[in-house]
Amino acid sequence: MEAIELLEILANGEDSKHQFKRNITNPDSLAQEMIAFSNGDGGVIAIGVDDDGTIQGLSNEDIRRLNQMVSNSASEKVRPAINPKTENIPTEDGLVMVITVHAGVNKPYHDNAGVFWVKSGADKRKATAREEIQRLFQSSGLIHADETITPTMTIADLDFDYFKQFFEKRYGDSIMDASLPLDSIIANMNLGKNGMLNLAGALLFGGNPSIKYPEFTVKAGSFPGTSLTSQTYLDSRDITGKIGDIYQQTMAFILSNLRHIQGDMGVNSLGNLEIPRMVFEELVANALIHRDYFVTSPIKVFVFSNRVEIISPGSLPNRLTVENIKAGNSNARNPVLASFANYILPYRGYGSGIMRALEAYPDIEFTDDKEGNKFVVTIWRK
Repeated sequence: MEAIELLEILANGEDSKHQFKRNITNPDSLAQEMIAFSNGDGGVIAIGVDDDGTIQGLSNEDIRRLNQMVSNSASEKVRPAINPKTENIPTEDGLVMVITVHAGVNKPYHDNAGVFWVKSGADKRKATAREEIQRLFQSSGLIHADETITPTMTIADLDFDYFKQFFEKRYGDSIMDASLPLDSIIANMNLGKNGMLNLAGALLFGGNPSIKYPEFTVKAGSFPGTSLTSQTYLDSRDITGKIGDIYQQTMAFILSNLRHIQGDMGVNSLGNLEIPRMVFEELVANALIHRDYFVTSPIKVFVFSNRVEIISPGSLPNRLTVENIKAGNSNARNPVLASFANYILPYRGYGSGIMRALEAYPDIEFTDDKEGNKFVVTIWRK
């Protein structure tokens, strides 16, 4: 890092990727800072700098001590160990040590006491909520929300007729002719274990999963203006059921609240939708399959006079970026759901759905809100 780059960082102040320290004497505190960055998107610790960005500088003795502390803390106080990079940057006001910590590839990281640390704005904090710790494990691919066993839904909660039709469509055989008992079939399909359904099995084939999991639904609203603060609404629905049902009802809600444009067609024509149907087919299917099911919050769909918003719980996983997904990259956050979705939803799993939607209708924006832990798709109406 060059001195001019350091000065630009200091001028912009502390944030979730830049931390300033006058000095560090406690190796446990240093380890906690590095753990928080490793569990997030990485970051930089500048030592020899006040909180307001004023450089105070470090002595040569400080530099030697801190380098040893960084090495020891990264290897002995961070689990699993990490490899931060240190640079000593000379400035007019003195030496500044810059520690660069990359986003970890072996998340989640914790200290010797077993505490997981995460970034919270410019500060760090302990991760204490079960869901938050689960998401840390999820980011490393160690667990997937859709594979977690549900404590309240068993094979008896299946919509058996629906599951039977799916089985025959998927495998070409009648489930009634199968040589294995139903609980073994469910286990072999990775939809449950020991008579209990996992989340994928419940959401795909449960008789009414929304009773047990009301947070995994869609809340939809249509408003006359451009803001949620409107005093009135045109349409409002809580959309529940199996994933296939939720998809169909969400599509019906969106399409019923869009305009049809007659253009050059005759007076008896219904006209064309102002936004092609396939755009919403791709985006709604993606929201249902790729949302973060460790976040207990519904998907939200809002139709405003100038835009449609689809808000999914959870930001993009595993270092994916908006540019990545627009280029066709994808990551299976819910691999079991994804593996069965193409038999239920218009979904192929090739990573090309976003590309097709943009090709059909370019006026789409994607916002990966890391701080708010949500992913927002905005489709602008003309």
